[in-house]
Amino acid sequence: MNCALPALGRTIMTALYLVSAATGSGAKDRTPVHYTCADGTKLQATFSPPSTSMGAVKLDYAGSSTEMTLPQALAADGGRYTQADVEFWIKGKGATLARAGKSTTCRTRD
Repeated sequence: MNCALPALGRTIMTALYLVSAATGSGAKDRTPVHYTCADGTKLQATFSPPSTSMGAVKLDYAGSSTEMTLPQALAADGGRYTQADVEFWIKGKGATLARAGKSTTCRTRD
């Protein structure tokens, strides 16, 4: 019997719970979560509402008109969003932002 599948299911449910907690489940107007990163980057992340399908996060960088939406990817722990050379991985109040091969840790400001 393969125990990986139930563990993967628990991990996905945990990630959905974290996203739900960050965004307020059922909220029509999704509230962005503000992060400050060790390299000085400030951003806000707006998570898609929890559902049975994979979600997404929209990242808006402070002081810039740059915004991007990253689709959710499978993760063993936390919520992971990635596209091309950008990855945003949340766990609790912390996150890791990786862009173009450079990584920084982030914390919520809320």
